[in-house]
Amino acid sequence: MKKRYWFLLALSSVLVIVFAACSNSTSNNEGEENKNDADTKETAEGEIKEDGTLTYAVDQAPEGLFIDGFAGSAIDSEIMDFIHEDLVTVNADMEYEPNLAEWETEDNKEFIFTLKEGVKWHNGEELTMEDWEFALEVIAHPDYEGPRFNYVKEIDGAEEYREGEADSISGFEIKDPYTAVVTFKEAKVNNLGNLWTTPMPKKELEDIPVADMESAEEVRENPVGMGPFKVKEVVQGEYVRLERFDDYWQGKPKLAEVLIKVVDPSLTLGALQNGEIDIMEVRPDDIAELEGLDHIRVEEQKGLGYSYVAFRFGHYDQDKGQAVADFDKYANKKLRQAMFYALDRESLIDSYLAGKGTIVNTPIPSVHWIAADESELTQYDFDPEKAKKLLDDAGYKDTNDDGYREDPDGEEFVVKFSHYAGPSAFEGRAQAIMQNWEDVGLKTELATGQLIEFNTYNEMKENDDKNIEVFFGAWVVGSDPDPSGLWHSTAEWNYGRWVNEESDKLLEEGLSKASFDEEYRANVYVEWQKLFNEELPALPLWENIDLYGMNNHLEGVTIDPNGLRNFHEWYVTE
Repeated sequence: MKKRYWFLLALSSVLVIVFAACSNSTSNNEGEENKNDADTKETAEGEIKEDGTLTYAVDQAPEGLFIDGFAGSAIDSEIMDFIHEDLVTVNADMEYEPNLAEWETEDNKEFIFTLKEGVKWHNGEELTMEDWEFALEVIAHPDYEGPRFNYVKEIDGAEEYREGEADSISGFEIKDPYTAVVTFKEAKVNNLGNLWTTPMPKKELEDIPVADMESAEEVRENPVGMGPFKVKEVVQGEYVRLERFDDYWQGKPKLAEVLIKVVDPSLTLGALQNGEIDIMEVRPDDIAELEGLDHIRVEEQKGLGYSYVAFRFGHYDQDKGQAVADFDKYANKKLRQAMFYALDRESLIDSYLAGKGTIVNTPIPSVHWIAADESELTQYDFDPEKAKKLLDDAGYKDTNDDGYREDPDGEEFVVKFSHYAGPSAFEGRAQAIMQNWEDVGLKTELATGQLIEFNTYNEMKENDDKNIEVFFGAWVVGSDPDPSGLWHSTAEWNYGRWVNEESDKLLEEGLSKASFDEEYRANVYVEWQKLFNEELPALPLWENIDLYGMNNHLEGVTIDPNGLRNFHEWYVTE
């Protein structure tokens, strides 16, 4: 299953990936229909254009890494959903299902996987277990610098391979071209969900040193997948042109070509209106105008994303694989709670999301069965007076009558807030958040004096840039509800570098043998959410609603909490 790296996603709501959600799914292929003429097929909705083309827009330039395992941005993931395919998928009810492979296990430690036969890569080669083994070995290789080792490390022998102590991953054994046995270090309830199940085309990549793969043409310009569309042309920063893959395993796609185009955020609305764009994720403030157009429809889907404000507590020790809490500016819990009470989230949602958001106090989306009921959590409703009292109690007081609070030692205290760049609404949202804190006496400044370019922002977080202290983020979780990938002290995506022993214990208990009992596991995660709700290493703001604007001539689109799906079934009508 594809592990997306959805951190600070400007379109919706970080990653990542998890981290990562699944976009591919199985569906029944209805087979070929009789042609009515050279270019169309008849359907209830109208005539399908056999040579139909689609323009799909994104409003951020991709990093340009189009082989799964290397990509680190949400935009790259969106593009790769058209190109690649996974062995395992997740349905709309967040249940794991076979896609290119079936599996069986008796103990959740040893899994036997069986591939579908005859599945073709875009280069005509047949998919075999060697391609999956190759992907795992690339991700576990000592020279691999991508963000996905977390999805391989629990396989027996993977860490020894990464340390150069073994020539192969002992826990991956190929029985024949279509059968492999995966053995994990220990039985865990989410071993399947945290397993990397996206093969790589071995014949295309095996002669490239792992250290050079990220810069290789085979990753950036000519990636080979086995999804419904193959890459025809890449113009970095501008567009990716895809063409139909006739030998796609679920049947010939109905679209002939897909153009994925980078469009400036200020121009996307007009491009939808005049027909230059057929589909894209839209922002809430676009809805009113789009709903007034006869040829455009807006579809909503409650998804897996949420937005938050996080605090930096330290840095990440890459050698030890552990967050180190050595920055205590925001260590005072009452300070963090006061900053939460100071936020007028309802006004933020109304002003900058057109009301398309739901206030939450937990980082677990409500579509997941482990989500704590809000009645069990402290409700940090907008209450500036309560915020002021908490700040007073914590020793943050205005000692020099300049209108701003000093820290408990009487030193100047300035909240340095970071937000990534994007459409004009982002500037307004950032300023509104900052004003909320100023209104309770906390002097607040943009960390760099301006909003930060999206990819640069992500790099700054990853590298523990000292300018990043309090930062706006967004995250789309994966199908497995385990929040360890973002909040455990060993997680690289724990960008605030939060270290809390009780949190780690609860997260580990949620993966224990006792947690094979679903009710027990749910209770463990509810307790973790209560702890999070009290400690507030980050301030959950709202759950996002996924919004898509699409031209009415586009049909066959499937949307569920995982996002857009079944691209081979999309078509355009006359």
